[in-house]
Amino acid sequence: MREYSPLALSPLAPAARVTEPMPPGHVTLDDPAFSVMTDLREVAAATTTPDETIGQAHAQMIRRGVRLLFVLDPQRAIAGVLTATDLLGEKPMRFAQSHGVSHSEIQVGDIMTPAESLDAMPLMDVAQMRVGHIVATMKAVGRQHLVVAEDGGRRVRGIFSASQVARQLGIDLQTSAVATTFADIEAALVR
Repeated sequence: MREYSPLALSPLAPAARVTEPMPPGHVTLDDPAFSVMTDLREVAAATTTPDETIGQAHAQMIRRGVRLLFVLDPQRAIAGVLTATDLLGEKPMRFAQSHGVSHSEIQVGDIMTPAESLDAMPLMDVAQMRVGHIVATMKAVGRQHLVVAEDGGRRVRGIFSASQVARQLGIDLQTSAVATTFADIEAALVR
């Protein structure tokens, strides 16, 4: 076994401060896509469980400053995702009405998007992309988040958030189509 020598210690300076993380930097559409990806090797994923109430999940989102939670089963495998849109949209109201429960009784598992309905971008593809590709993809699929996977889709490595991308670009980023006719509104309500 190799021997290691101890390192020298020095006193902490008076009024020392804790280093704060640097905020994400300003980017352009031509910067590498990785510059706007939240790398889950560096930042712990925000998670919940299917049996938490949606009130608890919403409080977790606020505490973490995120708009998406990964829903993990007891073995810590991804059971689905829950977004702020899921919580603040019509899903909870529809579930409460159709199941005869109060809003406070609704659990994450009742309204989450199940894992089998999720898509991911391969990490190897992201390595070749620019921020502009991420913006175009979000707009094309009408989503606020894109998941990045590695190991053949067996491990989620990162996430792109429209709000973070917009903040770093310094723009307002609308990823969902805006209804322009009553037929569009009616179709959205049926969904």
